[in-house]
Amino acid sequence: MTEKPEFMPEKPVDVEVGTGEETKVERFVSNYLSVVIHLFLSALAVLLLIAAGIAAFDTVIRDFPGLISPTKDEYVVLQKIIGNLLLIAIAAEFAFLLLFHRMSAAVEVVIFVIARKTVSQEITAFDLLLCAAAIAGLIVVQYYYLPGKTT
Repeated sequence: MTEKPEFMPEKPVDVEVGTGEETKVERFVSNYLSVVIHLFLSALAVLLLIAAGIAAFDTVIRDFPGLISPTKDEYVVLQKIIGNLLLIAIAAEFAFLLLFHRMSAAVEVVIFVIARKTVSQEITAFDLLLCAAAIAGLIVVQYYYLPGKTT
């Protein structure tokens, strides 16, 4: 017969981790605290969507007339509009992420953040190349490795 080495003591059978009934505290946490957390995240998402709506309205009212104004540089105004619209898209996608906790929403938020970086005036050619490679990589990851329909 082979004996067990001294460094491997036998575990008592009655001390099993994760067995037994839920305690009242565990039941309370699982039933009520998770609902409170979900409601809090939902309220944050609603606030983000309200802020995105206000920002979209502000962009349309204040910035779009600058495109036809002869006193302003249309290129600078267009860059500002695109930057604002991408920021609004980031807020909307982040609200979606707060509500549904999907990995595809997280990837889309990062894609929008990188895309917004590409329209800034201070970007160098190397930064632009890195942003394009990062967006291409994230699109590949989203298409091939994330579950669900990607359109």
